[in-house]
Amino acid sequence: MPDLDYRTAFDLAPIGLVLSRHRLVVDCNQQVLAMFRAHRDELIGQSFEVMYPSADEYQRTGERIVAALGEDGRYADDRVMKRMNGELFWCHVSGRALQADDPHAAGIWSFEDLSARRVLKVEFTAREREIAALLVEGDTSKVIGRKLGISPRTVDVYRARLMRKVGAHTTPDLVHRLLQG
Repeated sequence: MPDLDYRTAFDLAPIGLVLSRHRLVVDCNQQVLAMFRAHRDELIGQSFEVMYPSADEYQRTGERIVAALGEDGRYADDRVMKRMNGELFWCHVSGRALQADDPHAAGIWSFEDLSARRVLKVEFTAREREIAALLVEGDTSKVIGRKLGISPRTVDVYRARLMRKVGAHTTPDLVHRLLQG
């Protein structure tokens, strides 16, 4: 039986955990390696960018995290991530910046694979994935536009595309279908 210490707790936690500095993976546990289908050398010392579907999504998510961090330095959302084999999946990410004045300097992040409950059946563009994630959170076009730096009308255009792709007739139906996969 392994010793019960912080390292054991980190390594064997039932959820994926990552320690980061300047958006580089400093350490991660076995759950993260399994979730992203990665070997340690594919993640340790690497930019979080390798876990995103595109460089643009990595960049915009980083900007959104900085803009949305509360006074306690916490952030959480559901987003589409990428396994090392290229497979995309829904993931709940939550974390905490350890320095409020420099949110990316150091952080503790948890990752929960949502693919058992939410399967990606339709191929979306990077912007569609971002808007879908924010719609699932319950954000309005105005709020999404502000978060992404685009107009609410542009959000509405993307929402219409998403509705066509998944066969939804209303926004609540779209959100329901996105949640179900």
